[in-house]
Amino acid sequence: MRHRRSPLAGITGKHRGGGAADATRQRVPVRLTPVRWLRAFAEVMRSGLTIEETRLEPLLALRTAAGVAIVVGLALWLVSPAYAASAALGAYSAGGATFQRTWRPRKVIALSAGAGLALSTFVGYLAAGRLVTFLPLLAVWAFAAGLAWALGSTAGIVAATTVGSMLVTITLPTSVGRALEHAGVIALGGVAQAVLILLFPVRRWGAHRDALADALASVADYARRLRHDPTAPFEPEPLMTARDAAAVTPSQARTRPPVLHGPRGLAERIVPVVAALADPDVGAPAEGPGRDRARELLAAAADVLDAAARTVRRGTPTEVPNGAVEALHAEHEVLEGPARQAAERLVELLSEALEIAGSGEARDKTPAPHGPASAQFLVRPTMFRLLPVVVRAVRPELRRDSPVFRHAVRLAAVATLGYLIASRLPLHHGYWAPIASVMVMRPDFHRTYARAVARLAGTLAGVALATGMVRALGPDAHVFGALAVVSAALSYTLVRTGYAYSQCFTAAYVVFLLGMGGQAWEQTVPERVVLTLLGGVLAMLAYVVFPAWETPRLPGRLADWLAANGRYAAAVLRSYAEPTPEQRADVRRALLASREARAAWKEAYDQARQEPVRPRGLTSREAEEAEEALKGFDRAAMVMESHVPQVDSRFAPEAERLAAALEADTARAAVDVREHRNPDWGRVEEALHAWAGAAGDRSPVLRRGAELQKRALEDLATAVSRTPLERDVGSAREEQRVRAAMAAEDDGSGPRNRGG
Repeated sequence: MRHRRSPLAGITGKHRGGGAADATRQRVPVRLTPVRWLRAFAEVMRSGLTIEETRLEPLLALRTAAGVAIVVGLALWLVSPAYAASAALGAYSAGGATFQRTWRPRKVIALSAGAGLALSTFVGYLAAGRLVTFLPLLAVWAFAAGLAWALGSTAGIVAATTVGSMLVTITLPTSVGRALEHAGVIALGGVAQAVLILLFPVRRWGAHRDALADALASVADYARRLRHDPTAPFEPEPLMTARDAAAVTPSQARTRPPVLHGPRGLAERIVPVVAALADPDVGAPAEGPGRDRARELLAAAADVLDAAARTVRRGTPTEVPNGAVEALHAEHEVLEGPARQAAERLVELLSEALEIAGSGEARDKTPAPHGPASAQFLVRPTMFRLLPVVVRAVRPELRRDSPVFRHAVRLAAVATLGYLIASRLPLHHGYWAPIASVMVMRPDFHRTYARAVARLAGTLAGVALATGMVRALGPDAHVFGALAVVSAALSYTLVRTGYAYSQCFTAAYVVFLLGMGGQAWEQTVPERVVLTLLGGVLAMLAYVVFPAWETPRLPGRLADWLAANGRYAAAVLRSYAEPTPEQRADVRRALLASREARAAWKEAYDQARQEPVRPRGLTSREAEEAEEALKGFDRAAMVMESHVPQVDSRFAPEAERLAAALEADTARAAVDVREHRNPDWGRVEEALHAWAGAAGDRSPVLRRGAELQKRALEDLATAVSRTPLERDVGSAREEQRVRAAMAAEDDGSGPRNRGG
């Protein structure tokens, strides 16, 4: 068993790093190992070919494919097959953009994508003809497309399609006038998609309804888990997604359904209350009638929240089980103290939820934020006011160690290099190689490699399918146009089941378009396969040459989460010391910052587990233990938040000293974790000792929460406190675990990936 020092050893200073030892430990190199590369590549192959279990949206796919059909049909009728082939690019790409995860109206996304594609087409043609002008433009455009990931995945994906448009369409026009025509037709494709969305809405506000319903359902699931595990942690991701979806533009706010206004605030208020009720230390007793009553209330909370979730998702009132209503009206005599207060508060909140389930509308009791930013809804800037938002998002990413910046550099390098290599090959349509690279590259290792594998597999299958049909049907532009539309519809339908399966019909779509334009399949099919393989290989090599590994960043992500949790806990304590509306607003801001830091840690940790590098700073086991400790710390603060006194209640001034100590120690410990030193909780210890000796402490919830937080901090220190030698040994043991897992999979005795 690995020896661990006492978690409070850092208080005495005996085990704190210093001098040359600290200088050595601050360097956290990563090493690529063949074993991890084999395991990572096997995982990306499974991930790239896995069928994702998701709900299909055939009506959306049909409507989007209709937009492609309109543009292709009109171009075939009025102009020529070759012109129709290029015109279909705008409609298809703009339609595909509307399937990305975004909270803006789909018609706005379609118009924006069409405008971006048209602009890249025309600007690309102006620089085409000479490599000395086109390559710099391509590099700058691809670099900007990579930086677009700072705004989110939707912006990054749409920007990447504009790079593909620039690479394809510069080969089509023969003059500036024709280039303007092609740009206009591509933009018209986006307009066609937007008009169809406006005329034939499919489940309007559906994504927003789903986000809010998922948040309510996640709180219901949490209540059920608390019945069996009273100290279960809460995963806030659904609530974060619902909050993101709640941000609307002024025009959206005027048309948003009433049911989308209040339930999110209700769910936010219920979470700490059910946690406090279930907690065996500050809530219901661990056994006996009190625990039975708590389980009844938790089950009723789950049923009511599920009913509210169904109401939000479907837009119709939903009946609540009779047992849940009866449980709410039962008495609370078996509960006392903080447990009874939590039960009464929960019944009040669930009664409000019953109104939602019964009428489909909600009254929002969430206190409005204070200050100049106060508004009745979370504001999302319109498309015409995005420039300051873009600048604020991109500016922090302009540094060498930023994953977004590195992705932008890789994208620019691979796009230009792929174009140069393909232009020197004895093949037509050389632009397919850089397009394949641009479309599969992502800021992280796993998605880049998985998409490269998926694109090659999908391309092979789609090309084989389309080739057989082309040979069987013979040359017929109208038949190929119809098949292209059908392929687009199938690609849209399967877009969320996995990239490989959507790409299969995308490849078929391209083959049919080229056949419609008069290209012989004997020329296009082998070229597309070879160039897709070349593009995928370039994308993979680019990540090896200029990576953005998350593994060495894990201590920093953990430190950010620790510091944010410390500020949240301190804000809750200050609400006990001075319960004012301003303090409540501070608690809310600190809670949101803590959730953001937790989400960043989780994303980084998930990516690090899939990377083929071995850290010399934080092993997988230590990361898991540290994560559990911080979840416990966060839960303790959440339980304390559920009993924050009202504005007119008496104060608890003794909490101010603990708040200051907690904020200072967690901020200092965050620096220590980032620099691979052992954390020190000296100020917290002193504040707790002083509190223990103070008279008149009348807040058992506050006192118990502080003890739980101290225990969580000790667990965190236990997880991350080691000497440099112990870290080296831990990394070696981590490598042995990977080897053993691979050996177990090879002989069939280990667990298999469910996607394999």
